[in-house]
Amino acid sequence: MKIVLGVTGCIGAYKSAIILRLLQRTGFEVLPVMTRHAKEFIGSVTLEKLSGNKVISDLFNDQTTRIEHIALARQSHLLLVAPATANILGKFAHGIGDDFLSTLYLSTTTPVVVAPAMNVEMWNHVATQENLKILEDRGVVIVEPDSGYLACGEEGAGRLAEPEKVVEGVLSTLENEKSLLGKRVLVTAGPTIEDIDPVRFISNRSSGKMGYSIAREAHSRGAQVVLVSGPCQLEVPVGVELVKIRSASEMARVVFERAEDVDVVVMAAAVSDYSPDRTSLQKIKKSNAEMVISLKRTVDILGALGEKDNQPFLVGFAAESDDLHTESQKKLQEKKLDLIVGNNISVENGGFQSDLNQVIVIDRQGSVEELPLLSKVKVARILWDRIEDKLDTRKVRSNSE
Repeated sequence: MKIVLGVTGCIGAYKSAIILRLLQRTGFEVLPVMTRHAKEFIGSVTLEKLSGNKVISDLFNDQTTRIEHIALARQSHLLLVAPATANILGKFAHGIGDDFLSTLYLSTTTPVVVAPAMNVEMWNHVATQENLKILEDRGVVIVEPDSGYLACGEEGAGRLAEPEKVVEGVLSTLENEKSLLGKRVLVTAGPTIEDIDPVRFISNRSSGKMGYSIAREAHSRGAQVVLVSGPCQLEVPVGVELVKIRSASEMARVVFERAEDVDVVVMAAAVSDYSPDRTSLQKIKKSNAEMVISLKRTVDILGALGEKDNQPFLVGFAAESDDLHTESQKKLQEKKLDLIVGNNISVENGGFQSDLNQVIVIDRQGSVEELPLLSKVKVARILWDRIEDKLDTRKVRSNSE
């Protein structure tokens, strides 16, 4: 298996030689690529001798008829950039291809792992953090830098992660790649809208970000994914089948139809529990009288799925503002779920509309895992790791029976 090791210009470049050696010991062939500035910190001869392959850095130094960056992208199984400077992260995030490494990234269809390294203020800068968010949303794996004494003399986050940690990131990424191949997954996301009249409606604050991240991660692992989404202002994950709905009743109809033929259902949508018992076809005119709206219960989608024979693996979400553990466990049992994600919507900077989430994950056996405040992309990855573990356990139990 071949890995492209991209090296950019910062003091941490010397660690690339150690990373290269560790990758080789794990059984990978390493194809080194260096930026022009990387050569100011470590000589290309070092990486050539260690890898046994030519270091490529110039878009125009190849004398053959093939297009080098395209050929290299096609023959490798993963692109690792370590160290990755703020400059290269910005190029990757915004599609700038002005050197060999950035052009290679734009040509790469395999997994990408980056290990950033820079000054603490550069790491904390809003531009860097926004670029990291863009890349993470695209599925790029970020091996976050360590904190400590930096080459500039300051202390803080920004030091290139230790080589063992970088290689660990590569191995875990490759393990997840196509781990859901052959699986069919249905994910719900976003809010539902219950119309009062042509102007007014009842809804909630769900942005759909958690559900979209879950769908994107499942597809990146090889699953065939259907995303049933309420109204959202989000980019549809590439390769995912999107089914747009508006109301809770529409979501119920689509989910019941499609859930017959899937292996996993993840209900991350914030489905309205109530809807108006009557919807006016005309705008309701304002008057001096009080207005009372009578509400009726919507269909309990998760509860209905849990009662089915041969049900798919069911994952639910519980958005709670207090007593998170108790309410989540109660819902897990009542809906007969395999896994539930308790979502703390009261945490600062987390929950609805945010890119972050603080959750607990509870399984049918009562095991509780508490996660810190993380990006919804990272929560999605951890969730699929747990789902895959449970799917394997279920398969073993079924075979033994």
